Formats: sequence, structure tokens, C-alpha cells
Amino acid sequence: MKKEITNLIKPVDYFIIGAGIMGLTIARELKKRYPHKAVCVAEKEAEVAMHASGRNSGVLHAGFYYTSDSLKARFTREGNKAMSRYCEENGLKINKCGKIIVANDEGELAGLEELKRRGDRNGVELIWLSAEEARKMDSNVRTHIKALYSPNTSSVDPMQVCRRMQVENEQNGVEFLFHTIYLRHDNNRIFTNRGVYECEFVINAAGLYADKIAHDYGFGKKYTIIPFKGIFLKYNKNKSDVVTNIYPVPNLENPFLGVHFTKTVDNSIKIGPTAIPVFWRENYSGFHRFNAREFIQIIYYQAKLFRKNAFNFRRLAFEEMKKYKKKHLIDLSFKMINQLDPKGFDGSLKPGIRAQLLNKETLELVQDFVLEGDHQSIHILNAVSPAFTCSIPFAEHVVNEIAKKQEANSRNRSTYQVKGYRYLTRSGR
Repeated sequence: MKKEITNLIKPVDYFIIGAGIMGLTIARELKKRYPHKAVCVAEKEAEVAMHASGRNSGVLHAGFYYTSDSLKARFTREGNKAMSRYCEENGLKINKCGKIIVANDEGELAGLEELKRRGDRNGVELIWLSAEEARKMDSNVRTHIKALYSPNTSSVDPMQVCRRMQVENEQNGVEFLFHTIYLRHDNNRIFTNRGVYECEFVINAAGLYADKIAHDYGFGKKYTIIPFKGIFLKYNKNKSDVVTNIYPVPNLENPFLGVHFTKTVDNSIKIGPTAIPVFWRENYSGFHRFNAREFIQIIYYQAKLFRKNAFNFRRLAFEEMKKYKKKHLIDLSFKMINQLDPKGFDGSLKPGIRAQLLNKETLELVQDFVLEGDHQSIHILNAVSPAFTCSIPFAEHVVNEIAKKQEANSRNRSTYQVKGYRYLTRSGR
């Protein structure tokens, strides 16, 4: 009987949970470094990028929003170049339309100044424009006195990118396991609804469920995921009323950039996203995929945030809930432009849900990437926006960390230190 069970266990070197952009780029990087290693990607859905990766705005950010000591600053700057190069080399769509950040009033000019300082520190090109220069670039732009222009902000088709990476990975020998749900683990054995896998190393890139899997391994205990829904409205009257991405000055104390205009790869215009708190992790619409346990847990933390008003959560929640009203969302966008036909917005695009990490001890939203792990597993607890832009250099960083942990474990298996003396283990004799 034991022999039969052993025969059913499938061996693999690297087992990746999640086929979003993180899982795809990590698989790609592992195969580049270790072409003879067996890599498989387990995904609970029917195809790649069914959640945040395939539902995001598609904007390749330049990297000026973030403090210079953050991983986001580095990976966004490098990722913008890397993803642009990937699209060009693979014949994928890219719209190098740039971005203008506008100020509504005198008070927001200080925010523009801070963005310029961050851009300079991060080595990201930002150009000052007068209000007149901004209007020459896009006649519909409205700003107070001046604006900032980011020439390196672009738009791509995220699903096209993810599907191309799937094909590339499959050509390089990566195995994809769709409709495959992680259930539990026992040391280096992974139990799924479609079989048991014995692996050398596990990479948790499960997005909305990354914290739950990490907790099962004993990591990320002080964190939980709080989901926020992003809704976009498409402008269908024409593609010419706005010619570049137009963004407001953001509140840099939270990770949301505010309602803005996005130019897509085909030059279409859309506004959004919202950052509406929702009540379970895949709460896209109605009671679709309702989960009672998640509902209770998320309501509990939202109530704590509301009661203590952490990061002004009360105001954020009220302001975001108003955005369910189409007219209110459109009115917010009109602060950045001179004229647009409000009747041109005739429906919502597919919503996305941001997996935002919350520190349960401090009740703070974590604004940078968070990795935890050991010699057997690594967990991407916070692949926070702009994770899509950051994905290629971030994958290199993750694989570097895996290599360090595996090398350290290899050394520890052969030697260990006791009171300053070195001893050989049995495996090292």
C-alpha cells in the first residue's frame, strides 16, 4: 500500500502556487537559471491571470511615487524598462503615451514638488510643464499653474503579456496545473485536489490567498489580506478626447493613486479605479464566490480600522463607497480635464480586486513588497501595486533569495557551529 501511495506522488524541483504575473515571471526566471530543473505552476482557475494580473489597468509606471529606500522604487524603475523591452521583443502591444500629473489648486502644488523630488532620487525622468505646455500636449488637460510629465509611462495589454509568458514557459518545459487547489503541506509534500507533489522548494505567489498559505507554513502571522475593489468605466464616444494618461496628485500616505484617466494599448479611454473595501476576497459582484469565513474575518478587521480610524479609514471607506455611483466617479475625473461628454461612459469594465496587506498589530496598510520564507518555501505576502510593472526584476530578486536560502541550507547540512567549533554532519563525512 505504501509503495502505491509513493508511486502517486509526483516529484518536482520548484512548485509555484499561482499563475498571475508573479508566478509566471518567477517560473520564467527559474528556467533561465536552472533549465534542467523541473518547474510547475499550480493555478486554481482555468487559465493564467484570472484575478489581479489580468484585471489591472495595464499601465507601466515609471517609479516616481515611492520613497527611494523602498523595493517598489527600484523594481518599478527597472521593471518599466524590462517589461517594455519584453513587449517589444515579443511583438506585444505597447502604447508609449506618457502621463501628466495635474494639480487642482495651490495646496496640491506641494504634492507635485514631492513627486519631483522622489523622481529625482529614484533616477526617473519627470519634466515640469506650465499649464499652457500641458494643454499643448493634451488640449483637454486642466491643471493649476503647472503639471509634471512622465515620458516613460506606457500602457500594455496585461492578458496578452501573461498569455505570452505562459507560452514561453511551456516552451521552456514549465508544467501548468490548472484547476489545482493547494490544500495543505507536510514538510516538502504539497497536497492538492489533483494529487500530491514532492518538491525541493515552494514559491507562494497566490495573491489574494498568499497570507493563508503563508500562515500554513508558519510565516506572515502578523499580516492579513484586506481586499479592495477597483472599478473602471470606459469612454466609448471616441478615442481622441484624451491623448495621454492623466493622474491627480495622490495621497502618499496610502497606496491608492486616486481616480485617473488611462489610455489603453488601443488608445481607448477609461477612468478609475476605485479602492472600495469589499467583504470577501473574490467579491467581484453580488454574492459571486461568497465565503462566510472570509466575510466574518474581513468585517472584523474593517470594524477595527473603522473604530480606530487607522490611516483615516472611515473617510476612505465613505469616499470610496460613493464611487459605486457612476455620476460621482465621472464627476471626480472631470476635475482633471476641460470637457468631456458624461454620456460617453456607458458601462463598467471587468472589476479587479487588490490584495492589500494589513499589519494586524499596527493596523497599517503595508506599502512595500513583503517576502518571508526559509530553505523550503518563500511567500510573496505583499505583491502590491504596481506589481505588474515590477514583476520581471522582482522575480529576479525572489530567485536570488531562493538561491541564498538553498545555499545556506546546503552549508548547514554539511557543517554546523557549536561554541565556535566546526563539526561535520554525517552527510558531510
